[in-house]
Amino acid sequence: MSFFTRLKLALSILFGGDLPAPATPAPVLPAPEPRPALPPPSALSAEQQHSAALFMLGLLQREGRLLDFLQEDISSFSDGDIGAAARVVHAGCKKVLAQYLGVAPVVKDGEGAQVTVPTGFDASRFRLTGNVSGQGPWTGSLKHHGWVATKVELPEVPSTVDVKVIAPAEVELP
Repeated sequence: MSFFTRLKLALSILFGGDLPAPATPAPVLPAPEPRPALPPPSALSAEQQHSAALFMLGLLQREGRLLDFLQEDISSFSDGDIGAAARVVHAGCKKVLAQYLGVAPVVKDGEGAQVTVPTGFDASRFRLTGNVSGQGPWTGSLKHHGWVATKVELPEVPSTVDVKVIAPAEVELP
């Protein structure tokens, strides 16, 4: 079974799909020639490899207080208080996303629209739920249009910044 066939099978199992019908065995092929050894993993630390993502998380915190909101236990707050806080988080985070990412719906139709997903669809763009059986194409009701990045311009990280510090402690002096 090819890598993509195994990946598609794993994704369909993980996201609620039924197991496909057993496939006919593939013909026996000669063993492939050994591949050359992969180059050693990058000598960069995890922080260095992901510095732009950590820096962007810092921007989401600075502009929208995203981490403060997500780390707060909101169970004791009223819906009105949560809604007021969500407006601030929403506005700040939306500003950062618009600056560094472009996003568009995977499917332009609205929720509830009838959508046909073709046989051999890209499993990263569609997730079938409900009574998934048989061979495609499948027609169903759109529950979420999905998102796809249309632009990715992660910020340049200043060399003087410790990217592990997502937000500094704030100390107000008298």
